[in-house]
Amino acid sequence: MKGMTEQPGRYQRSFGGMLGALLVLLLGIGAFVVLRDVSRVDPADPVRPVDYVQPARFAQKAARFEVLTPRELPEGWTATSVRFDPTADEQSWHVGVLTEDRRYIGLEQSERPASAMVADFVDEDAEEGGEVEVAGETWRTWTDPGRDPQADSSTAQEGDLALVRQNEEVTTLVVGTVSQDVLSGFVESLR
Repeated sequence: MKGMTEQPGRYQRSFGGMLGALLVLLLGIGAFVVLRDVSRVDPADPVRPVDYVQPARFAQKAARFEVLTPRELPEGWTATSVRFDPTADEQSWHVGVLTEDRRYIGLEQSERPASAMVADFVDEDAEEGGEVEVAGETWRTWTDPGRDPQADSSTAQEGDLALVRQNEEVTTLVVGTVSQDVLSGFVESLR
């Protein structure tokens, strides 16, 4: 019988052993990817609808001006934000909605001048357009520099379009990334 030596054994490397280890590693990675995809939960829609009716009733009683709200939103539209500030020197009211195709429309009312509201909600370099008649009222159009004023008014585009009306007590501004027809329809729904 041969005696045992106290030298450590040497691992015999072979091409077959390396391929076997690579195969085990790839199977492990593949199993991880499959399990991750199977157990994945897609995040919920980040848009959270809000009720604008109750805050509107409060604002209509507390405001020093006539607060406007949509009678109802069209099918697929979602109110996403509502805000009334009754304590400020210049009271303000806001309702933000998303259309069915995820385009934004915001209703802003405040006791501020139209020029300040256009700078805040459209663009500091907003371009004044012509007047339009909507629901028997005259509104002034404003666009941000990124919007093509020559484009067809029935198609949505990038850039903001606003309809603005100012009287002695309040400035009303309706702004959105929608066509002028959609924006006018929203204005017609205000009560």
